[in-house]
Amino acid sequence: MKLLRKVIHPSLGNDYGTVFIRNTARAIVLKGEQILLLYTARYDDYSLPGGGVDKGESIEQGLLRELHEETGALQIQIKQPLGLYEEVRPWYKDDFDCVHIKSYCYFCEISDEFADPKMEHYEVQNGMQPKWVNIFDAIAHNETTMAMSEKQGLSIQRETFLLKLIADTL
Repeated sequence: MKLLRKVIHPSLGNDYGTVFIRNTARAIVLKGEQILLLYTARYDDYSLPGGGVDKGESIEQGLLRELHEETGALQIQIKQPLGLYEEVRPWYKDDFDCVHIKSYCYFCEISDEFADPKMEHYEVQNGMQPKWVNIFDAIAHNETTMAMSEKQGLSIQRETFLLKLIADTL
């Protein structure tokens, strides 16, 4: 898969120590300029649906599961890859020094029918909700959040980069 970008957290220097590799899958679902995103109230940002690929799952299986769980999307078809976004950042647990997140991004199509999302506990606590949003409005919103908020998550830079790249394909 084509490498879109690789980002290394500025605090890391050249020696990352022990590294945990986390494969993730992210779904791009478009209807014209409308895109299916997750709004997270805690961070006041928009992100692509997706998340960690479980042990024993392929990237594609993880993508289908995550998109269904987070949005309730049904009849999902994976169409084509956008590419791979990699980031290396400090890890918050004691078992590793860093995490190397590999985000495999795919364009998908879904039906107009939705089931109820099956959010994880932390996603509910963070106020995560699926929403159809104009992609240009989502980019502007995330850019404002990055400029104005101290509570932003580490992922907003990745998500905004990906949204801009997706917008360029429209």
